[in-house]
Amino acid sequence: MKIRIKGNSVRFRLTQSEVKQLSETGSVQETTEFGAQTFQYRVQLMKGIQNLEAFYAQNGIVLSIPETDGKDWFQKEIVGFEHEMPLPEGKKLHLLVEKDFTCLENTSEDQSDNYPNPKLQC
Repeated sequence: MKIRIKGNSVRFRLTQSEVKQLSETGSVQETTEFGAQTFQYRVQLMKGIQNLEAFYAQNGIVLSIPETDGKDWFQKEIVGFEHEMPLPEGKKLHLLVEKDFTCLENTSEDQSDNYPNPKLQC
């Protein structure tokens, strides 16, 4: 799983096995160690919500997807989900979670579990 953060925007990209795990178990998580501190980021399915939601607590980000959307995401052609989450003082947090496609250009990154890029198919 990858995250990209810029300003008030957070994007999560999940590989095929991560989307499958999310659909089957309801959660997928990663950690990044910074010496004595550990940063955690998790995507989870949640009942009773209508849109993506996120919060930051205890050195981590949790992104929640409505269970009705995420439960069968692995079996569908849907690329991802997006939402502008309202924040205090009229601000918004842009949330995006999507399937991770292989890059169009060469990269040293392991992409063996990424989704085939539709732009490469005939």
